[in-house]
Amino acid sequence: MARTDFFTENAPWLTTGVLLTFLSSFGQTFFISVFAGEIRIAYGLSHAGWGAIYSIATAVSALVMLWAGGLADRFRVRTLGPLVLIGLAVACVAMSANVYVALLPLVIFLLRLTGQGMCSQIAIVAMARWFVARRGRALAVAGLGFALGEAMLPVLFVWLMTAMDWRALWVAAAVVAVFAIFPIRALLKRERTPRSHAETSATTGMNGRHWTRKQALFHPLFWFMAPALLGPAAFNTAFFFHQVHFAEIKGWSHLQLAALFPVYTAMGVVAMLVSGALIDRMGTARLIPWFQLPMVAAFATFAQGNDPVSMLIGFLCLAMTTGANSTLPNAFWAEFYGTRHIGSIKAMAAAVMVFGSAIGPGLTGLLIGIGVGLETQFLGIAAYFVMTTGLMVIGVAESRRALV
Repeated sequence: MARTDFFTENAPWLTTGVLLTFLSSFGQTFFISVFAGEIRIAYGLSHAGWGAIYSIATAVSALVMLWAGGLADRFRVRTLGPLVLIGLAVACVAMSANVYVALLPLVIFLLRLTGQGMCSQIAIVAMARWFVARRGRALAVAGLGFALGEAMLPVLFVWLMTAMDWRALWVAAAVVAVFAIFPIRALLKRERTPRSHAETSATTGMNGRHWTRKQALFHPLFWFMAPALLGPAAFNTAFFFHQVHFAEIKGWSHLQLAALFPVYTAMGVVAMLVSGALIDRMGTARLIPWFQLPMVAAFATFAQGNDPVSMLIGFLCLAMTTGANSTLPNAFWAEFYGTRHIGSIKAMAAAVMVFGSAIGPGLTGLLIGIGVGLETQFLGIAAYFVMTTGLMVIGVAESRRALV
Protein backbone atom coordinates (compact mmCIF):
# COMPACT_ATOMS: atom_id res chain seq x y z
CA MET A 1 0.00 0.00 0.00
CA ALA A 2 2.84 2.42 0.86
CA ARG A 3 4.33 1.93 -2.58
CA THR A 4 0.99 2.63 -4.26
CA ASP A 5 0.50 5.72 -2.12
CA PHE A 6 3.91 7.02 -3.18
CA PHE A 7 2.98 6.90 -6.86
CA THR A 8 -0.54 8.27 -6.47
CA GLU A 9 0.40 11.07 -4.08
CA ASN A 10 3.35 12.17 -6.21
CA ALA A 11 1.90 11.51 -9.67
CA PRO A 12 2.13 15.13 -10.94
CA TRP A 13 5.83 15.47 -10.16
CA LEU A 14 6.80 11.99 -11.26
CA THR A 15 4.88 12.46 -14.52
CA THR A 16 6.73 15.71 -15.12
CA GLY A 17 10.03 13.86 -14.76
CA VAL A 18 8.94 11.17 -17.23
CA LEU A 19 7.75 13.78 -19.73
CA LEU A 20 11.02 15.72 -19.62
CA THR A 21 13.23 12.65 -19.98
CA PHE A 22 11.05 11.39 -22.83
CA LEU A 23 11.30 14.74 -24.62
CA SER A 24 15.08 14.66 -24.23
CA SER A 25 14.92 11.93 -26.92
CA PHE A 26 14.80 14.57 -29.67
CA GLY A 27 18.37 15.51 -28.79
CA GLN A 28 19.67 12.01 -28.10
CA THR A 29 21.99 10.07 -30.41
CA PHE A 30 19.54 7.19 -30.83
CA PHE A 31 16.96 9.59 -32.33
CA ILE A 32 19.20 11.84 -34.41
CA SER A 33 20.94 8.79 -35.89
CA VAL A 34 17.61 7.70 -37.40
CA PHE A 35 18.08 10.58 -39.87
CA ALA A 36 21.83 10.11 -40.38
CA GLY A 37 21.52 8.80 -43.93
CA GLU A 38 19.18 11.58 -45.00
CA ILE A 39 21.36 14.23 -43.35
CA ARG A 40 24.51 12.99 -45.08
CA ILE A 41 22.76 12.98 -48.47
CA ALA A 42 21.18 16.40 -47.95
CA TYR A 43 24.46 18.04 -47.01
CA GLY A 44 26.81 15.92 -49.14
CA LEU A 45 28.69 14.59 -46.12
CA SER A 46 30.82 11.48 -45.81
CA HIS A 47 30.52 9.24 -42.77
CA ALA A 48 33.68 10.85 -41.40
CA GLY A 49 32.42 14.37 -42.05
CA TRP A 50 29.09 13.73 -40.38
CA GLY A 51 30.80 12.06 -37.43
CA ALA A 52 33.17 14.99 -36.99
CA ILE A 53 30.35 17.55 -37.03
CA TYR A 54 28.35 15.52 -34.54
CA SER A 55 31.28 15.00 -32.17
CA ILE A 56 32.36 18.65 -32.22
CA ALA A 57 28.82 19.95 -31.66
CA THR A 58 28.32 17.48 -28.81
CA ALA A 59 31.61 18.45 -27.18
CA VAL A 60 30.71 22.16 -27.33
CA SER A 61 27.30 21.43 -25.83
CA ALA A 62 29.07 19.69 -22.95
CA LEU A 63 31.09 22.83 -22.26
CA VAL A 64 27.99 25.05 -22.34
CA MET A 65 26.23 22.64 -19.97
CA LEU A 66 28.71 23.69 -17.28
CA TRP A 67 26.92 27.04 -17.23
CA ALA A 68 23.42 26.16 -18.42
CA GLY A 69 22.99 23.22 -16.06
CA GLY A 70 23.37 25.53 -13.09
CA LEU A 71 20.16 27.31 -14.08
CA ALA A 72 18.31 24.39 -12.47
CA ASP A 73 19.49 25.77 -9.12
CA ARG A 74 18.08 29.23 -9.82
CA PHE A 75 14.72 28.61 -11.49
CA ARG A 76 11.75 26.41 -10.74
CA VAL A 77 10.95 23.56 -13.10
CA ARG A 78 7.64 25.23 -13.98
CA THR A 79 9.59 28.21 -15.36
CA LEU A 80 12.75 26.66 -16.76
CA GLY A 81 11.16 23.55 -18.28
CA PRO A 82 8.93 25.40 -20.77
CA LEU A 83 11.79 27.72 -21.78
CA VAL A 84 14.01 24.75 -22.56
CA LEU A 85 11.22 23.05 -24.51
CA ILE A 86 10.78 26.19 -26.60
CA GLY A 87 14.51 26.06 -27.31
CA LEU A 88 14.21 22.38 -28.23
CA ALA A 89 11.35 23.16 -30.60
CA VAL A 90 13.40 25.92 -32.26
CA ALA A 91 16.26 23.45 -32.71
CA CYS A 92 13.91 20.89 -34.30
CA VAL A 93 12.52 23.50 -36.69
CA ALA A 94 16.07 24.57 -37.53
CA MET A 95 16.95 20.97 -38.42
CA SER A 96 13.95 20.91 -40.73
CA ALA A 97 14.56 24.28 -42.38
CA ASN A 98 18.35 24.55 -42.58
CA VAL A 99 19.94 23.97 -46.00
CA TYR A 100 23.47 25.19 -45.23
CA VAL A 101 26.10 22.71 -44.14
CA ALA A 102 27.96 25.50 -42.35
CA LEU A 103 25.00 25.89 -39.97
CA LEU A 104 24.58 22.17 -39.32
CA PRO A 105 27.01 22.14 -36.35
CA LEU A 106 24.96 24.91 -34.71
CA VAL A 107 21.74 22.96 -35.23
CA ILE A 108 23.22 19.79 -33.74
CA PHE A 109 24.63 21.82 -30.85
CA LEU A 110 21.18 23.24 -30.07
CA LEU A 111 19.54 19.81 -30.23
CA ARG A 112 22.16 18.27 -27.95
CA LEU A 113 22.12 21.16 -25.46
CA THR A 114 18.35 21.54 -25.12
CA GLY A 115 17.42 17.88 -25.57
CA GLN A 116 20.05 15.53 -24.21
CA GLY A 117 21.48 18.20 -21.93
CA MET A 118 18.87 20.42 -20.35
CA CYS A 119 15.70 18.31 -20.53
CA SER A 120 17.55 15.52 -18.77
CA GLN A 121 19.21 17.92 -16.34
CA ILE A 122 15.97 19.56 -15.23
CA ALA A 123 14.21 16.23 -14.69
CA ILE A 124 17.04 14.62 -12.73
CA VAL A 125 17.77 17.66 -10.57
CA ALA A 126 14.06 18.00 -9.77
CA MET A 127 13.79 14.37 -8.65
CA ALA A 128 16.95 14.65 -6.55
CA ARG A 129 15.71 17.83 -4.88
CA TRP A 130 12.01 17.04 -4.49
CA PHE A 131 12.51 13.57 -3.00
CA VAL A 132 14.75 12.49 -0.13
CA ALA A 133 13.51 9.25 1.46
CA ARG A 134 12.30 7.98 -1.93
CA ARG A 135 14.91 9.67 -4.10
CA GLY A 136 16.07 6.45 -5.75
CA ARG A 137 12.56 5.40 -6.65
CA ALA A 138 11.73 8.84 -8.03
CA LEU A 139 14.86 8.86 -10.21
CA ALA A 140 13.98 5.38 -11.49
CA VAL A 141 10.45 6.44 -12.41
CA ALA A 142 11.68 9.58 -14.17
CA GLY A 143 14.20 7.46 -16.05
CA LEU A 144 11.36 5.51 -17.63
CA GLY A 145 11.01 8.42 -20.06
CA PHE A 146 14.46 7.63 -21.47
CA ALA A 147 13.53 3.97 -21.98
CA LEU A 148 10.15 4.86 -23.47
CA GLY A 149 11.72 7.21 -25.99
CA GLU A 150 14.43 4.76 -26.93
CA ALA A 151 11.92 1.94 -27.39
CA MET A 152 9.25 3.87 -29.32
CA LEU A 153 10.63 6.79 -31.27
CA PRO A 154 13.24 5.20 -33.59
CA VAL A 155 10.78 2.55 -34.80
CA LEU A 156 7.96 5.08 -35.14
CA PHE A 157 9.97 7.65 -37.07
CA VAL A 158 11.62 5.07 -39.34
CA TRP A 159 8.10 3.92 -40.23
CA LEU A 160 6.88 7.51 -40.72
CA MET A 161 9.79 8.19 -43.09
CA THR A 162 8.30 5.69 -45.52
CA ALA A 163 5.39 8.09 -46.01
CA MET A 164 6.74 11.53 -45.04
CA ASP A 165 9.73 13.68 -45.83
CA TRP A 166 12.35 13.54 -43.08
CA ARG A 167 12.33 17.32 -42.67
CA ALA A 168 8.60 17.31 -41.98
CA LEU A 169 9.18 14.84 -39.15
CA TRP A 170 11.44 17.33 -37.40
CA VAL A 171 8.58 19.83 -37.53
CA ALA A 172 6.39 17.17 -35.91
CA ALA A 173 8.99 16.77 -33.16
CA ALA A 174 8.91 20.54 -32.60
CA VAL A 175 5.11 20.46 -32.29
CA VAL A 176 5.33 17.68 -29.69
CA ALA A 177 7.86 19.70 -27.67
CA VAL A 178 5.67 22.83 -27.73
CA PHE A 179 2.45 21.04 -26.82
CA ALA A 180 4.20 19.28 -23.92
CA ILE A 181 4.56 22.67 -22.25
CA PHE A 182 0.85 22.74 -21.41
CA PRO A 183 0.66 19.50 -19.38
CA ILE A 184 3.92 20.35 -17.61
CA ARG A 185 2.57 23.74 -16.55
CA ALA A 186 -0.66 22.09 -15.43
CA LEU A 187 1.12 19.35 -13.50
CA LEU A 188 3.25 21.89 -11.65
CA LYS A 189 0.54 24.31 -10.59
CA ARG A 190 1.91 23.73 -7.12
CA GLU A 191 5.39 22.64 -6.10
CA ARG A 192 5.81 19.30 -4.38
CA THR A 193 6.28 20.98 -1.00
CA PRO A 194 5.97 24.62 0.06
CA ARG A 195 9.74 24.60 0.62
CA SER A 196 10.79 22.93 -2.64
CA HIS A 197 12.79 25.84 -3.97
CA ALA A 198 16.52 25.21 -3.81
CA GLU A 199 17.18 28.11 -1.47
CA THR A 200 14.68 27.04 1.17
CA SER A 201 14.76 23.27 1.07
CA ALA A 202 18.04 21.45 0.75
CA THR A 203 19.54 18.34 2.28
CA THR A 204 23.19 18.43 3.21
CA GLY A 205 26.03 16.22 2.01
CA MET A 206 29.37 15.21 3.52
CA ASN A 207 30.22 16.83 6.84
CA GLY A 208 26.72 18.29 7.00
CA ARG A 209 27.65 20.90 4.36
CA HIS A 210 25.97 22.39 1.32
CA TRP A 211 28.75 21.83 -1.21
CA THR A 212 29.20 24.28 -4.08
CA ARG A 213 30.40 23.20 -7.51
CA LYS A 214 33.84 24.70 -6.90
CA GLN A 215 34.18 22.84 -3.61
CA ALA A 216 33.09 19.59 -5.25
CA LEU A 217 35.53 20.12 -8.12
CA PHE A 218 38.43 20.40 -5.68
CA HIS A 219 37.32 17.44 -3.60
CA PRO A 220 39.17 14.18 -4.40
CA LEU A 221 35.97 12.14 -4.63
CA PHE A 222 34.88 13.90 -7.82
CA TRP A 223 38.08 12.84 -9.58
CA PHE A 224 37.78 9.28 -8.34
CA MET A 225 34.30 9.28 -9.90
CA ALA A 226 35.09 11.12 -13.16
CA PRO A 227 36.38 8.09 -15.15
CA ALA A 228 33.27 6.15 -14.12
CA LEU A 229 31.08 9.02 -15.35
CA LEU A 230 32.81 9.12 -18.71
CA GLY A 231 32.96 5.36 -19.33
CA PRO A 232 29.31 4.33 -19.95
CA ALA A 233 28.60 7.44 -22.01
CA ALA A 234 31.68 6.89 -24.17
CA PHE A 235 31.57 3.15 -24.68
CA ASN A 236 27.82 2.49 -24.70
CA THR A 237 27.55 5.12 -27.42
CA ALA A 238 30.51 3.62 -29.25
CA PHE A 239 29.05 0.12 -29.10
CA PHE A 240 25.76 1.14 -30.69
CA PHE A 241 27.49 3.53 -33.09
CA HIS A 242 29.50 0.60 -34.49
CA GLN A 243 26.69 -1.95 -34.29
CA VAL A 244 26.68 -2.66 -38.04
CA HIS A 245 30.43 -3.30 -38.07
CA PHE A 246 30.11 -5.41 -34.91
CA ALA A 247 27.46 -7.60 -36.55
CA GLU A 248 29.69 -8.05 -39.62
CA ILE A 249 32.75 -9.23 -37.68
CA LYS A 250 30.58 -11.67 -35.72
CA GLY A 251 29.06 -13.04 -38.91
CA TRP A 252 25.58 -11.85 -37.96
CA SER A 253 23.11 -9.83 -39.97
CA HIS A 254 22.28 -6.42 -38.54
CA LEU A 255 18.67 -7.57 -38.13
CA GLN A 256 19.76 -10.54 -36.02
CA LEU A 257 21.72 -8.26 -33.72
CA ALA A 258 18.93 -5.67 -33.54
CA ALA A 259 16.49 -8.40 -32.51
CA LEU A 260 18.26 -8.43 -29.12
CA PHE A 261 17.72 -4.71 -28.54
CA PRO A 262 14.25 -5.11 -26.95
CA VAL A 263 15.77 -7.54 -24.43
CA TYR A 264 18.42 -4.93 -23.67
CA THR A 265 15.79 -2.22 -23.19
CA ALA A 266 13.61 -4.41 -20.96
CA MET A 267 16.55 -5.42 -18.78
CA GLY A 268 17.63 -1.79 -18.53
CA VAL A 269 14.21 -0.81 -17.20
CA VAL A 270 14.31 -3.64 -14.64
CA ALA A 271 17.80 -2.63 -13.52
CA MET A 272 16.74 0.99 -13.25
CA LEU A 273 13.72 0.21 -11.07
CA VAL A 274 15.61 -2.27 -8.88
CA SER A 275 18.53 0.09 -8.38
CA GLY A 276 16.14 2.89 -7.47
CA ALA A 277 14.52 0.77 -4.77
CA LEU A 278 17.90 -0.37 -3.45
CA ILE A 279 19.13 3.22 -3.19
CA ASP A 280 16.24 4.04 -0.86
CA ARG A 281 17.07 1.03 1.32
CA MET A 282 20.87 0.99 1.29
CA GLY A 283 22.08 4.40 0.09
CA THR A 284 24.46 5.00 -2.79
CA ALA A 285 27.70 4.54 -0.83
CA ARG A 286 27.22 0.77 -0.59
CA LEU A 287 26.04 0.33 -4.18
CA ILE A 288 27.83 2.68 -6.53
CA PRO A 289 31.37 1.26 -6.33
CA TRP A 290 30.19 -2.00 -7.92
CA PHE A 291 27.63 -0.97 -10.51
CA GLN A 292 30.03 -1.03 -13.48
CA LEU A 293 31.19 -4.62 -12.97
CA PRO A 294 28.49 -5.91 -15.36
CA MET A 295 30.15 -3.75 -18.07
CA VAL A 296 33.33 -5.76 -17.57
CA ALA A 297 31.40 -8.95 -18.23
CA ALA A 298 29.51 -7.38 -21.16
CA PHE A 299 32.50 -6.20 -23.15
CA ALA A 300 34.54 -9.32 -22.37
CA THR A 301 31.65 -11.40 -23.66
CA PHE A 302 31.24 -9.26 -26.78
CA ALA A 303 34.96 -9.67 -27.45
CA GLN A 304 35.07 -13.44 -27.08
CA GLY A 305 31.60 -14.73 -27.94
CA ASN A 306 29.90 -15.33 -31.28
CA ASP A 307 26.86 -17.47 -30.52
CA PRO A 308 23.38 -16.16 -29.64
CA VAL A 309 23.66 -17.13 -25.96
CA SER A 310 26.89 -15.14 -25.57
CA MET A 311 25.38 -12.11 -27.26
CA LEU A 312 22.28 -12.33 -25.06
CA ILE A 313 24.41 -12.50 -21.91
CA GLY A 314 26.44 -9.53 -23.14
CA PHE A 315 23.34 -7.42 -23.74
CA LEU A 316 21.85 -8.35 -20.37
CA CYS A 317 25.06 -7.35 -18.57
CA LEU A 318 25.31 -4.13 -20.56
CA ALA A 319 21.72 -3.28 -19.65
CA MET A 320 22.33 -3.87 -15.93
CA THR A 321 24.86 -1.05 -15.75
CA THR A 322 22.94 1.13 -18.20
CA GLY A 323 19.80 0.93 -16.07
CA ALA A 324 21.64 1.54 -12.81
CA ASN A 325 23.49 4.43 -14.43
CA SER A 326 20.15 6.27 -14.68
CA THR A 327 19.72 6.32 -10.91
CA LEU A 328 22.89 5.67 -8.91
CA PRO A 329 25.15 8.54 -10.06
CA ASN A 330 22.29 11.05 -9.87
CA ALA A 331 21.41 10.04 -6.31
CA PHE A 332 25.11 9.92 -5.44
CA TRP A 333 25.68 13.65 -6.05
CA ALA A 334 22.74 14.58 -3.87
CA GLU A 335 23.75 12.21 -1.06
CA PHE A 336 27.43 13.17 -0.94
CA TYR A 337 27.30 16.87 -1.88
CA GLY A 338 23.80 17.95 -0.83
CA THR A 339 20.98 19.39 -2.93
CA ARG A 340 21.29 23.16 -2.54
CA HIS A 341 23.72 23.39 -5.48
CA ILE A 342 22.84 20.05 -7.05
CA GLY A 343 22.07 21.65 -10.43
CA SER A 344 25.56 23.10 -10.78
CA ILE A 345 27.27 19.95 -9.52
CA LYS A 346 25.13 17.68 -11.70
CA ALA A 347 25.87 19.95 -14.68
CA MET A 348 29.58 19.35 -14.15
CA ALA A 349 28.97 15.59 -14.08
CA ALA A 350 26.67 15.82 -17.10
CA ALA A 351 29.36 17.69 -19.03
CA VAL A 352 31.76 14.81 -18.41
CA MET A 353 29.18 12.31 -19.66
CA VAL A 354 28.26 14.34 -22.73
CA PHE A 355 31.95 14.75 -23.50
CA GLY A 356 32.29 10.99 -23.21
CA SER A 357 29.48 10.47 -25.72
CA ALA A 358 31.37 12.79 -28.07
CA ILE A 359 34.75 11.08 -27.89
CA GLY A 360 33.67 7.41 -27.63
CA PRO A 361 32.61 6.82 -31.26
CA GLY A 362 35.49 8.90 -32.62
CA LEU A 363 38.14 7.15 -30.54
CA THR A 364 36.96 3.65 -31.36
CA GLY A 365 36.54 4.56 -35.02
CA LEU A 366 40.09 5.93 -35.12
CA LEU A 367 41.43 2.72 -33.59
CA ILE A 368 39.54 0.64 -36.15
CA GLY A 369 41.09 2.80 -38.86
CA ILE A 370 44.64 2.10 -37.69
CA GLY A 371 44.03 -1.62 -37.44
CA VAL A 372 42.97 -2.20 -33.83
CA GLY A 373 39.99 -4.52 -34.16
CA LEU A 374 36.75 -3.93 -32.33
CA GLU A 375 37.03 -7.18 -30.39
CA THR A 376 40.50 -6.20 -29.15
CA GLN A 377 39.16 -2.80 -28.17
CA PHE A 378 36.35 -4.43 -26.22
CA LEU A 379 38.88 -6.26 -24.06
CA GLY A 380 40.56 -2.92 -23.38
CA ILE A 381 37.19 -1.39 -22.52
CA ALA A 382 36.50 -4.24 -20.09
CA ALA A 383 39.83 -3.49 -18.41
CA TYR A 384 38.86 0.19 -18.27
CA PHE A 385 35.77 -0.67 -16.24
CA VAL A 386 37.85 -2.79 -13.88
CA MET A 387 39.89 0.36 -13.29
CA THR A 388 36.83 2.57 -12.74
CA THR A 389 35.47 0.08 -10.23
CA GLY A 390 38.73 0.16 -8.29
CA LEU A 391 38.76 3.95 -8.27
CA MET A 392 35.18 4.12 -7.02
CA VAL A 393 35.88 1.61 -4.25
CA ILE A 394 38.82 3.70 -3.04
CA GLY A 395 37.14 7.09 -3.41
CA VAL A 396 33.84 6.17 -1.79
CA ALA A 397 35.53 4.29 1.07
CA GLU A 398 37.54 7.42 1.90
CA SER A 399 34.54 9.75 1.71
CA ARG A 400 31.60 7.82 3.16
CA ARG A 401 32.86 8.39 6.69
CA ALA A 402 32.06 12.07 6.20
CA LEU A 403 28.36 11.35 5.66
CA VAL A 404 26.28 12.36 8.64
